[in-house]
Amino acid sequence: MFAAERRQLILEMVRANGAVSLRELARVVQTSEVTVRRDVRALEAEGLLDRRHGGAVLPGGFTRESGFPQKSHLATAEKTAIADLAANFVEEGEAIVVGAGTTTQELARRLARVPGLTVVTNSLLVAQALAHANRVEVVMTGGTLRGSNYALVGSGAEQSLQGLRVSRAFISGSGLTAERGLSTSNMLSASVDRALVQAAAEVVVLADHTKLGTDTMFQTVPTDVITRLVTDEPPVHDDRAHTELQALADQGVQIAVAGASGSQGGDEVPARRRGPLPGPRRGQGLRSAAAVLGEQGAERERARVADLRRR
Repeated sequence: MFAAERRQLILEMVRANGAVSLRELARVVQTSEVTVRRDVRALEAEGLLDRRHGGAVLPGGFTRESGFPQKSHLATAEKTAIADLAANFVEEGEAIVVGAGTTTQELARRLARVPGLTVVTNSLLVAQALAHANRVEVVMTGGTLRGSNYALVGSGAEQSLQGLRVSRAFISGSGLTAERGLSTSNMLSASVDRALVQAAAEVVVLADHTKLGTDTMFQTVPTDVITRLVTDEPPVHDDRAHTELQALADQGVQIAVAGASGSQGGDEVPARRRGPLPGPRRGQGLRSAAAVLGEQGAERERARVADLRRR
């Protein structure tokens, strides 16, 4: 494929989707990320698109929101890895909330195997993924259907969440920065996401590396409210994503990186918890997700034994 044809295809993909990662562009045009990066620089010089931390976006500062058909074909491998890892942080018998998004939909497919789980969601796609899970109870919010992402939004959705209290919220979005936290491009979606977060003791953000360093119009979750970020391994050359991850960790966000050390592996730093739960312990270095989960299981077993002794 000649350079002109390749660049035209890149431009058409960005126009159709709003934002596309270099990895995805390289896959579609069947060339290396180095070549794609060079093409993106050339298109940026012509004012046709903007480079944005491991990808390309429409020019104009804040990215517009893509519809579900476009999002569902972006970073599919990364979303699968993130969902696989995030599912390990859900325990039997928990009550959780799951927001709308293609990554949370992938997570829901894996939660169908968790017995005794109660899932509160405003996403029709999340509910559909769990519809035939016999051991999972699904609670839908009220609200008005937003067709672009199959989510219930508006005052009805927000009011149905009042007085709710669950252990964890799993939320996605359009962008994530250490300075501003998680953000999205739609005001109604942002408002419902904030209501979901307020119902949870812990907040888990699911975001692939292309969203790191991207800032969109409406803030949903400030950085100091995020307990854990589950993401994928950024490319080695993506200095901005690596810098953003370090900045988030420095602010107390626990980082779980899917695929960093094996299929279920992940590097982590201590989490910030909300409400009456214990606060973070800093300065412990990076640990694998498997090690953290193992420690949590041991703590639960010790608590169970102590309770039996008291009886």
